[in-house]
Amino acid sequence: MATLNIIGAGRVGATLGNLIVANRVLDIGDVCDSDIAHARDAVDFIGAGRALDDIAAMQAADIWLLSVPDMRIADVAHALARHRKDGAPSIAVHCSGALDTDTLAPLRAIGWSVASAHPMLSFANPGTAVFQFEGTPVGLEGDRAARAAWSEILAAIGARCFDIEQGSKALYHAAAVVASNFLPILAAMSVEMWQAAGIPQPLIEDMMHTLSRNAAANIVALGPKDALTGPAARGDRAVVEAQSQAIGAWDAVSRDAYDALSTLATRLALTGKVRGA
Repeated sequence: MATLNIIGAGRVGATLGNLIVANRVLDIGDVCDSDIAHARDAVDFIGAGRALDDIAAMQAADIWLLSVPDMRIADVAHALARHRKDGAPSIAVHCSGALDTDTLAPLRAIGWSVASAHPMLSFANPGTAVFQFEGTPVGLEGDRAARAAWSEILAAIGARCFDIEQGSKALYHAAAVVASNFLPILAAMSVEMWQAAGIPQPLIEDMMHTLSRNAAANIVALGPKDALTGPAARGDRAVVEAQSQAIGAWDAVSRDAYDALSTLATRLALTGKVRGA
């Protein structure tokens, strides 16, 4: 059975390692983290591996998973290339949604095949994530050999893999940010405006729960265009302008966001797309 080494003993690495061991897909070799306590905790959760805190001490492996924060991927790739330059070529994969395989260039330069694989799943709690992973979409980008190998591994633990076009990683990840990370911001904006309008807090909570639940259900059932409602979608410019002015008096940046979103809502209602001609 092929061997996997993991650098970065965080939530993503621990979750994937656990699933790989549970499904008997790969043998786990070394699990390395700058904090040895984190490495030991990850080994315990994964159920296999040797905990280390020094990349130089790691033994050879067929596949290397770099599950470190985005800002550390390039440095780790440089360090790994420096220590493994005289060994047999391997496969290296990182899990960043925003960064492509250019960050692994030092490993590609010593003959390794490299890829990025971004699971569309929240890894807030590995104990929960291992049960949620089945069916998770994973975007793959990079060298053919690395994509093929990691895709097979991911499929064996329940992922649904797809390829991201070269050069499109930033746009792909931005879409995920808009779909997920911006929803809490819009929710917070609504809550604060209701508070400024004097709405009682218990009622705010009820309204947010009802509106967000129904909006999400409608998007899933109908698609974005048919789920769209509101004054901009109806073409009611007088209401849109009045609301824009009210929000501007409350917060200028929020008004800019409202105006931009109203423009996109108008486009979506008229053409079915938010992008202009």
